[in-house]
This record gives sequence, structure tokens and C-alpha cells, in this order.
Amino acid sequence: MPGARRILIVTAAFGDGHNSAARNLALALEASGAHTLVADPCMLGAPRVTALVNRAYRLVTTRFPSIWASIYRSTDRCDFSRNRSPLMRLPEHALNRLVQEFQPDSVVCTYPLYPYYMLRIGAKTPVFTVVTDSIEINAAWRRAPSTAWLVTDPATRDTMIRAGLPADRVIDTGFPVHPVFAGMHAIRPDDPCEPFRILYFPTARSAQLGSHARALLAASVGVHLTIVMGRNTRQLLPTAREIKTAHPGRVRLIGWTRKVPRLLASHHLCVGKAGGATVHEAIAARCPMLIHHLVPGQEEGNLRLLETIGGGALADQPDRLSQAVTTLLSGDGSGWRGMKHALARHNRDNGAATAADFILKQIEDRGSRIVDD
Repeated sequence: MPGARRILIVTAAFGDGHNSAARNLALALEASGAHTLVADPCMLGAPRVTALVNRAYRLVTTRFPSIWASIYRSTDRCDFSRNRSPLMRLPEHALNRLVQEFQPDSVVCTYPLYPYYMLRIGAKTPVFTVVTDSIEINAAWRRAPSTAWLVTDPATRDTMIRAGLPADRVIDTGFPVHPVFAGMHAIRPDDPCEPFRILYFPTARSAQLGSHARALLAASVGVHLTIVMGRNTRQLLPTAREIKTAHPGRVRLIGWTRKVPRLLASHHLCVGKAGGATVHEAIAARCPMLIHHLVPGQEEGNLRLLETIGGGALADQPDRLSQAVTTLLSGDGSGWRGMKHALARHNRDNGAATAADFILKQIEDRGSRIVDD
């Protein structure tokens, strides 16, 4: 691809939001004619340790959220510009190799530690930090040495500006959801909701799946439930099959799938954890969302964003889930229809393309300044 801008996108396996943002942004950049490379310096530099830490992260955030809250808030006080622990040196060296070999025109970071690595390795390449959290922003993101910070929404932009970042370098692009969302047709607010289709993303806990699914189905005889088990299919399938057998014709089971955008657009309600990727995909699909599991720290901001928009709420117990669905459907679904209208007003379904356009324009403007000088 002669003459194409070369964009290195670096991500990390700690949570699906970082990887999702990186992949989707690469699609948008490639569609605009750029040549991209998506890489995970943590996996490249220390694959065994990264895999172990990732498993521990998923275990702690799912089963021991209070412990994770303490860990997360402690990182707010860390100075990553000076932290040179052996664990961090290996990914830093991997990033340095990527920069030397790929020779990018810019580096895009969807994980907050990499801009510090770029500063230490002395690279002169512009660095764009894609902030995958909303509203509740850890200091690691805010202090990351960057050409610009790309954020998910106006409230997050205001938060970062109040924290001291220059307003002209904090850009509200929206979360980089898959470009397919921009061309999808969501269920209309005047839909009759018969049946009322709920898309449910459970955690890895089978007992929680059983109680949540029963509560959702009990909310109304008109509820039809789609359970997406993802990477947890093996441990969740027995319980999911019991639920399906007990409610014939009302339950659909899906394992791992690439069709989440289509599923969100074809369902009336999403029920899941408050991860960045899921929340912003629901927002892009204009699919109201109930949060059944919240990881303290970064996911609190995602819930606040849903509440600020008016497109979702917390329902972290079975009785709350059932009551929330009943309330949404009461009065001919007025609560649900109100959420649909709120998500339509927010109108965030094209973040990847918006971010790609901004990055490429910044590179072009920088090149013009260098030529003029």
C-alpha cells in the first residue's frame, strides 16, 4: 500500500474494551486508506505472565469486586512515568521493537500504560490515547503523555478538562464501536414489543445465570430471552439448557458469536455487565440496557453514562431485574420507549470512523507543518 499512512495500534488483553476499540479503529483506518498493525505488547513481551494476570483479573473482577476496587483506586496514585519494574520492561521493549520495525506515522494506544513507554523509548511519533472508560477516568489515562486524548462522550471530555487537560486536545469522538453499527436499523421506539426480546450476557457464574434468567422470564409472559454465553459456554450450557427446557419457545441459546451488533439491533433490551465494549455497543445500537454486574472503578463510569443519557439503569439482583423489566413494559412500554428516544438523541454509532478521520487529519497537518518549516 504505497504512500499509505502507517498506524500502529497497541492494545492489551485486560478487559474486552481495549481490544474491541483497537480492532474497530483498525477497520475504520483501513477503510480510509491507512495501513494498520494491531498488537499487544504485553502478550508479545511477556505472554505467560500476561495470560496469568489476565485470568486473575477476570476472576477478581467477577467474584471479588471489592478487592478489585482497592487495586484499581491504588493505581490512581501510581506514577507510571517512573515505574520501571521488570514486569513492565518486557512489554516496553516489545513496543520499542514494534516501533522500530513498523516505522509508524502515529501510535494509537487503547491501554493507558503505553504512552508512558513511548516517552521512555524516546520515540518522536505522535501518540493518540483512546480512552475506553467513561466519566470515571483513572489518573493513568489523564497523565498519559499524548498528542490527543479521544474520549467516548461530552461528560467524559468535561471530566478530563476539569482535571487539567487542555481542551483542544481532548476530543469527543465516541467509543470506537464496529463500523457496521452506523448502517444498522435498530428497533423503532413505536415497536409493539410483542414479544419483548431481551439479549442477556451472563458472567461465568452458572448460579447467577439461573437466577437472572428466571427473573427476566418471570417479568412478563411476553419476554423472549436470548442468552449469549460467549467464552463461558462450557460451564454455562447445562444451566442454560435447563432454563430453555423449562420455558419452551421463549429461550434461545448462543455460544461464541461475531453477530453481537446484529443481535443488539434486533432486541428490545440488553442485560449485561457494565464493560466498556458492551455498554457502548448497546448505546450505538440504541438498545436500552440493564446492568446486572458492576466492577467498581472503571465500570462505574459506564453506568453513570447510561444513566446520564437516560438509556439504562442498574439492576444487580434478580428481583430488581424482574421489577425493572415490568416497569419498562408498563403503560404500553412507555419506560422502554423513553429510553429508546434518549439513545437516539445521544446518537453515538460511528466512533471508529470519527476517530480515524481525526487521527489521519492530525498526521496530515503535522506533515504540512514540517514541510513548511
